[in-house]
Amino acid sequence: MAERVRFYFDPICPWCYQTSRWARRLEELGIVDLDWGVFSLELQNRGNEPEDLARAHARSELALRTAIAVRDEVGAAGVGRFYERLGARVHEQGEPLDDATTVTSALADAGLPVRLAGEAMGDRSTLERVAAEHRELCDRTRSFGVPTVVLDGGEGPAIFGPVIVEVPDDDDAVALWEHVSWLVRHDSFAELKRERDRSPDLESVRRWQQRQADRAAS
Repeated sequence: MAERVRFYFDPICPWCYQTSRWARRLEELGIVDLDWGVFSLELQNRGNEPEDLARAHARSELALRTAIAVRDEVGAAGVGRFYERLGARVHEQGEPLDDATTVTSALADAGLPVRLAGEAMGDRSTLERVAAEHRELCDRTRSFGVPTVVLDGGEGPAIFGPVIVEVPDDDDAVALWEHVSWLVRHDSFAELKRERDRSPDLESVRRWQQRQADRAAS
């Protein structure tokens, strides 16, 4: 039987997008059954990060609020489809996340009503619910970033990661899940980390790196 897992995401993060692609493949293989939760890097890091990074994280607001509206309309599976199509546009095609056209196009790609983006921004409760969902996760699990994976349908233990550069092949994808899920359930396990020596091969990453290089050169 597939294990029920809740995957928390902020659509601005390319690392989170790569991990979500791995998680979706696990779902296709019948290993996990995915639920989707929202996480705000803007809220998490407010006042504690460089201005350019803060501006980048703020670009997620429309998409996160739209995800809440999607969940209300069609349920969690719709959120997963929306994030998948949105991530492809933002991270693989380089479209701007804070552009309403990017978000509405992703809704259409996912077979969802494009009106949901406008309705989400017209309803302040969607902003409040993003913040409440973010804080509930952080208060309960001490989570601090994305991707965050929570077992037992979102009620069990949580872990940040795994952070991956590339999506592994099927055998390695399953093996990685077996190791990660074991560590999540091991009460005495706290952290395992190494430095990132390369970035995901995504258009969003290339554009970010170019902007950073342009600023350094100016």
